[in-house]
Amino acid sequence: MGSHKHLHGKDSYNIKIHETTKSTIMNEILLKIKQFSSKAFSKFLDIVELVGNKLPHPATLFFLLAVLVMVMSAIAYFLGVQANHPVDGSLITVRNLISADGFRWIYTNILNNFLQFPPLGFVLVVMIGIGVAEGSGLITVLIRALVLNSPPRLVTTAVLTAGIVSTLAIEAGYVVLIPLSAMIFHALGRHPMAGLAAAFCGVSGGFSATFFISSTDTILSGISQSAAQMLIPGMLISPAVNFYFMFISSFVVIAVGVWVTEKIVEPRLGKYTGNAERLPIEQLTPIEKKGLRWAGYGLLVTIALLALTIVPEWGIFRNPETGDVLQSPFFGGIIIGILLMFFVPGLLYGAIVGTIKNDKQLIKHMTQTMAGMAGYIVLVFFAAQFVYFFNYSNLGIIFAIKGAYGLQTIGFTGLGLIVAFVLLSGFTNLFMGSASAKWAIMAPVFIPMFMLIDPAYHPALTQAAFRVGDSVTNLITPMMSYFALIVTFAQRYDEKYGIGTIISTMIPYSIMLLIFWTLLLIVWIWLGIPLGPGGPIFMQ
Repeated sequence: MGSHKHLHGKDSYNIKIHETTKSTIMNEILLKIKQFSSKAFSKFLDIVELVGNKLPHPATLFFLLAVLVMVMSAIAYFLGVQANHPVDGSLITVRNLISADGFRWIYTNILNNFLQFPPLGFVLVVMIGIGVAEGSGLITVLIRALVLNSPPRLVTTAVLTAGIVSTLAIEAGYVVLIPLSAMIFHALGRHPMAGLAAAFCGVSGGFSATFFISSTDTILSGISQSAAQMLIPGMLISPAVNFYFMFISSFVVIAVGVWVTEKIVEPRLGKYTGNAERLPIEQLTPIEKKGLRWAGYGLLVTIALLALTIVPEWGIFRNPETGDVLQSPFFGGIIIGILLMFFVPGLLYGAIVGTIKNDKQLIKHMTQTMAGMAGYIVLVFFAAQFVYFFNYSNLGIIFAIKGAYGLQTIGFTGLGLIVAFVLLSGFTNLFMGSASAKWAIMAPVFIPMFMLIDPAYHPALTQAAFRVGDSVTNLITPMMSYFALIVTFAQRYDEKYGIGTIISTMIPYSIMLLIFWTLLLIVWIWLGIPLGPGGPIFMQ
């Protein structure tokens, strides 16, 4: 009996040794997996950075793409590539750009291509209003007010909300909000990197989410319109075409951002042990508060006057023949409405605080904003040539018809296709930072293609799916133009912080935004809710 007890105790001891050894082995395996994953991811980021740095300037890229279209048009012409138009059944053949007719068309249309490219006029007009709002100081003080006047428990929410608002004037978000948020978190005894990460999530991860129609909407819708007109000439895509979806997306970005900041990022960062000084945060002055109030009054009056032109049946900006709202002068010229909603509040704020004392200062703010658009104007010149070369050659519509047929044949349509397109957009964004540049390349192919499959998707949905994918990976790509600036801000609190620190901190945001924003898009499609005015899910 004693022997039995002895053996039993020995067996128990051996089991414990075995379990301890097993636990040690498992920990070692997990550690090896973690180290391998870290090295693999680091290698992947090195490749992303290498490939991205090898890419030419976007303007050069569009020039090369335009030349490529010319070469492809010649090859396709001699190969006899053609397709039948899905609407009227007419035969579509390739136009050879490397021919006498092609060269004549290029020579006589380069100027028209540039001047008629929708994003050019849309953005320059809107930037007049944004220039007044930004130059007067309204946007910057609005961000400060939103963050500084929030209760401590709602600071994270306020930072993310301010980040989304700041996309109206991108530089204000990166240059003002991100360092300000780090300062506020530090002043509250929280880790400054958590404040930086939350602001970065709102400004960059929520790049397409919006409470107001912005210049981003005008740029993307203009490109979408050009792409849609390859299939349906005269089709109009309003800058408001994604507004409903992007408005609700703002709340999703805020909710996800708050949860990731407070449940994942901040606990991982722990307590800040650096020696960075807690800098005083400037509160709003009485004159700034007065300016904000008058800016608010100006915005309300502007919205009310615009509403009177479209809401009543006698509204002068309704369609004069049908009384329709969507297909009306109001939405046809909505760019002017957007301009006024920035211009009037910005003018009133500047007049109150003294940043706009006369017409010369007013024009100066507009001019400074336009001066900053020089690079964009050059980019648009070459982007317009690529888009219109592609349209004229008929390569775009033929590729779209054949691509749609191929998707239909393999049965890859529906929600799976939309999710795949979101992922493709996000992956492409890792290598090419400019949203407008990417969309100018992708829209002429994917918009007509998705218009031709069954079910046929409206350009508004294709554009919305692109915007989701394009936004969520902004946080983890070194190709994002402000990424180096973010690293600089982080190094104020610890000189050891680098690109790896920022990317590892932002990955949880990127993953969660991808999951929940894509889920929102899926639910939206399933419910069949319009994405915005004139933006149904399916083609009618």
